[in-house]
Parts: sequence; structure tokens; C-alpha cells
Amino acid sequence: MKFTTESFTDGGAIPEHHAFCARDGSGGIKLGQNRNPQLAWSDLPKGCLSVVLICHDPDVPSVADDLNKEGHTISASLPRVNFVHWVLVDMPASGSPVRDGEFSSGVTAKGKSGPLAPRNTRQGLNDYSVWFQNDEKMAGDYFGYDGPCPPWNDEIPHRYVFTLFALDVEKCPVQRKFTAADVMKAIRPHILGTAQITGLYSLNPAVKV
Repeated sequence: MKFTTESFTDGGAIPEHHAFCARDGSGGIKLGQNRNPQLAWSDLPKGCLSVVLICHDPDVPSVADDLNKEGHTISASLPRVNFVHWVLVDMPASGSPVRDGEFSSGVTAKGKSGPLAPRNTRQGLNDYSVWFQNDEKMAGDYFGYDGPCPPWNDEIPHRYVFTLFALDVEKCPVQRKFTAADVMKAIRPHILGTAQITGLYSLNPAVKV
């Protein structure tokens, strides 16, 4: 199966208009355009009826003590954990491509609505739901795509891994609010094939991407 994007080169830099946060040009950070990237697929396995898209960042610092603190850096040697940025299910196998900005365009305080989404698809909760849970202005259920916003003092660029799962069912067997973990548990018996695209992003001007 083939999985491609016109938005960035596999293994290359993700343009900032796909990010939740971007550099503001004067050394600071601003909210980004937060547009989902264009994604396309073809040559799916025989019997494929739908696809699932999940995007995650495996490079999130496991300790938050130094996140975005002046005079501090986050060491490249620090152990890392996952952060989910997008969960999309119930996309027909014939639904390629996902257009740039089709599922997200702009940052929505307290999160975009869901789980119902364009084209009769559904979107799960991403991990900004947890990240903002103690922020009065931003706390809420974050459904769908919300792009990169790595710590601006991290020594490494973060990887954003878009994974396509080809399934032998039309509808993902999850209900109500769901997460990437719920989806992975539900689809495990139905996966016919997978493919990945990875992009890089950093807000640290000292880090080359």
C-alpha cells in the first residue's frame, strides 16, 4: 500500500502552517494556522473497506520540569513519551486524498467539536485534552487534528508520525468519546496493512530541521 503527502517530504520538515504553534519572527511563539496536511493513499490490501489515520509525536519529554523555561534546555538524552495529535476513523478506503485544511484550519480554544467530522467520519480525542486540562482558558475536549507545538527549548526536533491503517471493516468499533489507545485496541483484529509518513518540527531556532 502507498501513503503519500504533498505537504512535506517524508523525513523532512513540516511547514509551520500545519503547526499548532509557530515562531513569531521576533524570538517568540504564536498560535499557528493548525491546518491538517494533505494525505493520500492507494494500492490498499484486498478487502480493505476503511482506513484509520493516527498522528503521534514519540519525542515528548517524559519530565516537564524544564518545558519552555528561560535559561533551561531540554536535553536530548531525556527519555521521551508519546503525544497523540490526530485520530480519524471511518474514512472509506476510496476516500483518498484528505485535503490540506479539510479537517482543521486554526486553533480552537477548548477544542474542536467531535467526534462527528467531515465525510461522515469520526475523530477521537487528541492529547491536548490532557495537556490543557488545568488551563481555565483552554481546557476542553480536543477532537481531531491539532498540530505540532514542541517545547521551544528542546535540543531535538520532534518527529510527527502519520500512520495509515487499512481495515477490513467499514466502521471502527469504538463509541462515543474515544482515544488513540481505544482505537488501537478495537482495530487490532481488523488490520490488513499499515504505512507511515514522518515529518519533523522544532520551535527552537538553534535546532536544524
